[in-house]
Amino acid sequence: MSKTVTARAHTNIALVKYWGKKDDELIIPMNSSLSLTLDHFYTDTTVTFDSQLVADHFTLDGQSTPVSAKITRVIDRVRTLAGITTPARIDSINHVPNMAGLASSASAFAALALAASQAAGLDLSLRDVSRLARRGSGSATRSVYGGFVEWQMGHDDTDSYAVPYLEHPDWDIHVLAVVVNSAPKAISSTAGMKRVVSTSPFYPAWVEQTAKDMVTIKQAITAHDFTQLGETAEANAMKMHALNMAALPPFSYFSPDTIQILDAIAELRRQGYECYATIDAGPNVKILCQAATKDHIINYIQGLLPTSQIYSATVGPGATICE
Repeated sequence: MSKTVTARAHTNIALVKYWGKKDDELIIPMNSSLSLTLDHFYTDTTVTFDSQLVADHFTLDGQSTPVSAKITRVIDRVRTLAGITTPARIDSINHVPNMAGLASSASAFAALALAASQAAGLDLSLRDVSRLARRGSGSATRSVYGGFVEWQMGHDDTDSYAVPYLEHPDWDIHVLAVVVNSAPKAISSTAGMKRVVSTSPFYPAWVEQTAKDMVTIKQAITAHDFTQLGETAEANAMKMHALNMAALPPFSYFSPDTIQILDAIAELRRQGYECYATIDAGPNVKILCQAATKDHIINYIQGLLPTSQIYSATVGPGATICE
């Protein structure tokens, strides 16, 4: 067989974070999470199952790259479901800085899951594409859908997947991604989560509080309450990073620039410009804001950190096949 399919998936920003796994192999999370898919960052992945190949082959941004264990998990699962053994050629173009806390793995594995399943002749539901993407990256479960997306933690492979919460939100929300460092992070998300779950004394409280944050942020989305949405997202992110600082040994993804941006956001709020921070596993800060204040916030942050790159994003779509 030799069928070529290209899929595109966008990154997402978790407003209520997932941090910690029940099952490392299947990537079953310790808590449910909720995200917003973004339009600016995305991955295009092309998959061909080609009997002329002797092994799977992977290129990233045009460069031949070793096939990771995570990619193999997804591709092997596709082969099992399709009843084939054919090697795959995977070509991925990433319009996201890799491993910098901007969810490049989310868009990458959502695109891979959709492209590979279609290339193998499968016609999976989006729910099953979400389950498949989860085997490569937990956050990829959510990038299968657009808008606000909930990843229901579940208990095993059958019930841990994402569902759209509000796929086409019609309200004013923007995300500014302030990139102060796009280099790979020193501690991977996987390693960070593992350390936190096993050593942070605050972890049980995190699981309990995150369930409450899920209720609060859903209420905010339903009510179009930007203030409640922003406050909940910022508080949830700070609690996640506090877990890291309480782990043994402690670690932090923050850099001095990260702290400066957080201070700037607090100052902007004092000046009457409503904005909120959220930070994934990396030093780069995402700022939730609205159209009327977006340009002022960009100029203010750029004035403080002139070498930073600031990308403006809004609500993004779900994963699609590229015709």
